[in-house]
Amino acid sequence: MQHSDASLAPAPHDFEALRAAAVDLLTGGAIDVGDPAYAGPLARLSTTAADWLAQLIPAALWPDLPLEGRPGNVTGSYARLRLIVTAWATPGTALHGDDAVVAKVLDALDLLHDRHYNEHLPETGNWWFWEIGTPAELSRTCVLLGDRLDAGRLGSYLAAIDRFCPDADCRAGNPEAGESGANRADKAAIVAFRGVAGRSSGKLAQARDGLSDVRGGGRHSLFGYVESGDGFHRDGSFIQHGDVAYTGSYGLSLLTAVAQTLALLRGSPWEVTDPGRRVVLDAVEGSFAPFVHDGLLMDTVRGRAVTRQAFSDSVAGHAATGAVLLLAQSAEEPYARRFKELAKGWIERGGARPYLDHADVPETRRAIAVLDDKTLEAAPGPVGHFVFPSMDRVVHRRPGWSFAVSMSSRRIAAYEAINGENPHGWYTGDGMTYLYAGDPGHFGTDFWPTVDPRRLPGITVDTRARENLSFRAHRPANAVAGGAVLDGRYGAAAMELLGDGVTLRARKSWYFLDNAVVALGSGITSLDGRVIETVVENRATDAEPYFGDGWAHLPGVGGYVFDGAHAVVETRTGRWSDINTDDDTAGARDPVTRRYVTFWFDHGRGPVDESYTYIVLPNATRERTRAYRGRRPVRVLVNTPRVQAVRTGSLMAATFWGPAEVAGVGADAPCLVLMRRTGERVALAVADPSWTVDVVRLTLDRPARGIARCDDTVTVEPGRHPTVSFRLGGSRGRTHTAELNVYAPRSPRGDH
Repeated sequence: MQHSDASLAPAPHDFEALRAAAVDLLTGGAIDVGDPAYAGPLARLSTTAADWLAQLIPAALWPDLPLEGRPGNVTGSYARLRLIVTAWATPGTALHGDDAVVAKVLDALDLLHDRHYNEHLPETGNWWFWEIGTPAELSRTCVLLGDRLDAGRLGSYLAAIDRFCPDADCRAGNPEAGESGANRADKAAIVAFRGVAGRSSGKLAQARDGLSDVRGGGRHSLFGYVESGDGFHRDGSFIQHGDVAYTGSYGLSLLTAVAQTLALLRGSPWEVTDPGRRVVLDAVEGSFAPFVHDGLLMDTVRGRAVTRQAFSDSVAGHAATGAVLLLAQSAEEPYARRFKELAKGWIERGGARPYLDHADVPETRRAIAVLDDKTLEAAPGPVGHFVFPSMDRVVHRRPGWSFAVSMSSRRIAAYEAINGENPHGWYTGDGMTYLYAGDPGHFGTDFWPTVDPRRLPGITVDTRARENLSFRAHRPANAVAGGAVLDGRYGAAAMELLGDGVTLRARKSWYFLDNAVVALGSGITSLDGRVIETVVENRATDAEPYFGDGWAHLPGVGGYVFDGAHAVVETRTGRWSDINTDDDTAGARDPVTRRYVTFWFDHGRGPVDESYTYIVLPNATRERTRAYRGRRPVRVLVNTPRVQAVRTGSLMAATFWGPAEVAGVGADAPCLVLMRRTGERVALAVADPSWTVDVVRLTLDRPARGIARCDDTVTVEPGRHPTVSFRLGGSRGRTHTAELNVYAPRSPRGDH
């Protein structure tokens, strides 16, 4: 960990160099304005800035952002001014260097400071606008304006920043609350830019040390793993607000802010040298990459941010790409090269929102450098199965498709609904499934305001009416939610569903294979007398479904194998304002419409021990779906409240909800098991999705000659009926593995 050195007295040229680096970071620096590659971003910046400038009213700023008592609109006003100043400071724009622009901006800044944001005002409303939103915009504006701000103005503006964001460590409105996660990262970046604007070595040291939480002894350091709560966990999970899976929202904010601060301070006397920064560098591939599908950052880890109309999965993916490209500038090898290749792959495959069609000037400059570098190979999308036990998420990746599941438990919230965002998020953590297949715009194009929130894909649900959620996060009482992975390739996941405020109970499992995902449900019981449904799919598509005997096909999506499911094709209309009314992210009131194809099981009123089985075949053709149904390469061995299991070829996957035996494998405690036999080896993977089991013993019905390899938590007693003991206590849902030497079997056949 670094130590503060606020007494460091840099030479004047250090501050000059630092401000020049900051302006380059914010504007793109010295670019060839005649290069056609920059025509788009320069034109977009010029047009937007000119539009905001033309709408500016001296006495009130912007009519659509009334300021009195609206701190969110104050932040929005500062954001527009920062964009105008960025255009003024960027060579090649229509506003570049225009003194009249500066005069209007200064008048507007004075108005905001005098009436709405100064050190004498109390915080009202949402603290975030006062302590992060506004100072983030104002600090960067001060850097861009430089010596166009006289000493009096600069001092006044910086005094306001110092009042509400004095450092990265504490919350001004609640000094007892130490900042963590994304909030700490954002504040560190604010203090860094404020230090540049005010030529303050003390503030720059505070920014650097705030990342590591020097003052707090590293308790909230961004460069260390956490065992609970906010930050990066060793399994790749990212949590914010204590119990919400937020990799693609708050985690993205942290990544962006850290990348900016590292880049800003690089080469200066305040350069960040904490070796723990590798935690953030490793998170690029360990925490973010599994959830980026062809440039889209999956909604399964974006929480209430999915209801922000201007922040779709493609916009979030764009931001992740930009953050990784920026991080590559300050990262050592081999990180820098891997980051560039990763970003290059996301850009080249990002057809849903082409990166260069939306990038700003700095992003364009970094992207072009990577795209034109022939020594860099575009990294393909990851292939494998990824489990994030600390945030109840799993994601399965194959070439051309991805499949994720959002679960919840007494450890992780099922939803968060605050600040007018996500009022219909009741079931997003109840086993909702996200299939990214041949239609990349599925979730990103008006999905959330138009989908039936009671029929989200993957969930089992009580069809009751619900009130809008407000300032609520729900963490259910179930212990079981998690997954196991075998050979990094196959997966099993399970969740015990306990309905929110109802008697609904269900045991849900998913098995992830090479070309298919199998979903099983059992023990579906409700005493409330309402209809209970399980939703197979609810797809926004213009394609016509084709139905066969026990199967269905959706062109451009894939195939579905099931018996007894219902189907409906309907057009649904909604408004983004129905699901988001926050000050700075509120949705439009204009109606939007999408067409949906829905498959679901109706378990009737008051079901007792009902069940379901279905198989999803992503990107499968109609012919392959029909053939799959006919030859049934996946066999459901059992689907009861005690055990659920499937077999395909040499692979068996099971959820033991208690002591049980299936397919020659006995378990004496609840667990997930994957077993695969290849030649003279049997590979085993076991996990405890409840985090409550100390030891589980598996008994196999086939002889084992010895141990090929095993984790140090595994012991094996070979013999005619070998016993394999897995010490799961304290492993926090992690998968434990073993491989046994057995006698050569006959060659099985199947489709994994």
